Amino acid sequence: MSSDFYNISILPYSGIIIKLCRAYTNSQEDFEDYYQEVCLQIWRSKGNFREESEWSTWVYRISLNVCLTLLKKNKNKSQHFVSDALPTEETENNHAFEDEQLNLLYAAIKKLSEIDRAIITLYLEEKSYKEIASIIGTNPNNIGVRVQRVKIRLKKILDGEIN
Repeated sequence: MSSDFYNISILPYSGIIIKLCRAYTNSQEDFEDYYQEVCLQIWRSKGNFREESEWSTWVYRISLNVCLTLLKKNKNKSQHFVSDALPTEETENNHAFEDEQLNLLYAAIKKLSEIDRAIITLYLEEKSYKEIASIIGTNPNNIGVRVQRVKIRLKKILDGEIN
C-alpha cells in the first residue's frame, strides 16, 4: 500500500475506522489487528469502488464488514480452545481513551448487538440516517427507530439497570 493512498484515501477517515474497530475489540492487540485488516481491505477493494456512493460511505461499509467478519472469526476460534485459566476482564482494564466517560460509553456500546454497535457508532459520528442506512444496508426509517431504541438501551446499561 503506498503512503499516498493511505494519506489521501484512509487517513482522513481514520477516526471512524478507529471507533468501529474499538467498538468490536477488547484488547489493544485485537484493535491493531482489526485496524490493519480494515486498511488492507480498503486498499485491496479500491478497484471495486463504483462511485455509486461517497468514498466515505465505502470506507465505513468496508470497516464495518471487516470488523463483523473478524468478530465472527474470533468467536469461532475461541469456541475451539479450552483453557483452565479464569477469564480476564479485558474490557474493564482496557482504557482506550483518556476520558473515563468515553471509556464507560464504549464499554456500554460493547454490550450491544453487533449491528446496534455499528448504528450507534455511526450516529455518534453525526452521520445522517440516510448515510447510516446506506452503510448498514437498510432504510433510513428503520435507522431512526433503531437509534432511539439503542439510546434507551445504552442509558439503561450506563445506569446499571441492565447488563
